[in-house]
Amino acid sequence: MASLKYWLWLTTRKGLRPEHAVRLLEHFGTPEGAYFADPGEYDLLSDLPLPVRTALQEKHLAEAEGILADCERLGLRILTLGDADYPDRLKNIYDPPAVLYVKGRLPAFDEEIAVAVVGSRRPSEYGKRMAGRLGLELAREGALVVSGIAQGLDTEAVRGALKGGGPVVSVLGCGIDVAYPRENRFLYEDVAATGALLSEYPPGTPPEGWHFPVRNRIISGVSLGVVAVECGVRSGTMTTVRQALDQDRDVFAVPGNADAPMSEGPNRLIQQGARLVTCARDVLREYEDRFPGKVRRPVPLSGEEAAARLEPRAEEPEEKHTEDAEKAVDKSPERAYIDRSALTDDQIELLAALEEKKLLADDLIELTQIPARRVLSALTMLQVQGHVAERPGRRFEALVRLKTE
Repeated sequence: MASLKYWLWLTTRKGLRPEHAVRLLEHFGTPEGAYFADPGEYDLLSDLPLPVRTALQEKHLAEAEGILADCERLGLRILTLGDADYPDRLKNIYDPPAVLYVKGRLPAFDEEIAVAVVGSRRPSEYGKRMAGRLGLELAREGALVVSGIAQGLDTEAVRGALKGGGPVVSVLGCGIDVAYPRENRFLYEDVAATGALLSEYPPGTPPEGWHFPVRNRIISGVSLGVVAVECGVRSGTMTTVRQALDQDRDVFAVPGNADAPMSEGPNRLIQQGARLVTCARDVLREYEDRFPGKVRRPVPLSGEEAAARLEPRAEEPEEKHTEDAEKAVDKSPERAYIDRSALTDDQIELLAALEEKKLLADDLIELTQIPARRVLSALTMLQVQGHVAERPGRRFEALVRLKTE
């Protein structure tokens, strides 16, 4: 306990950023080393901003001791970068948090298929359904769902995962004892009871706007991959995606209508190479071999059971469309015919190649001699339009037929 106060002293220095804390620990070895250093030693770290070097000369420990008392009162654990159970997955990012405050049971992240589900705070009904369904399916099938706990898609993903019976980790942009938004205070309790709430901010810290982009690196940092459900091209979700890419994490995206504002971000990501997902299986097949025994295959929920768990706010025409399309594929002569004029040349060639059998993307590239990037882009748009579906084994199947000219 004695050394914890030095970790808290270090991380509460005014103007100190996470990468500054890492730099100080690299130089001094421990927070105690930084605390007891001669003031002149701070000036040797010329890469640190002057205000930070000045703040390091303030040796008062009252704030740190107050935080320790608050954590004891609230039943919070303090996890430091020096602890053996600090996740390696998070430790190895550029700017890991030197301290994490934890409420609940900290999972062994490095042994889990941790998947972040993120998205807009102002989603469409479609986005809400997809976030809730992904959370539900991921939890039922063995993943650890990670998210924020803001209004919108964070809330839907967390609720879905809880209803799926799995643990959830929510990373906050405020103190763990500060429920934000206020209406989610009961959700905070549910997450802490089944999983964990994490924050790098001490108890009592209000939800400042700039905290959330900083917080997002932790969401991606503890995860293997990030699923973007709905977002604009300039949004906090896209910040999380960029951080995930910087951290060498996988990026997945849920497709949406081409003219839907909240699908602009995910559709753009898919064009740029993100993996298209419509269900948890699309995500988990990426990790099944790396984590043997983790992925479960429960009896699928019926439509009524899933609806009862997720309490949808509206009917789900998108899912009905998919079911109808799959039924049509079972009887290939009954597949609908579509006009070529509505398609690009690349899309026409791909549908023609898929006329009689399912094929891998590599097979399509070889058959059509279309460059790989264009094949992937055309396949993405065909899936968004409901003309093509990806089947197990990453084989693509046409759901429609081309009208003869």
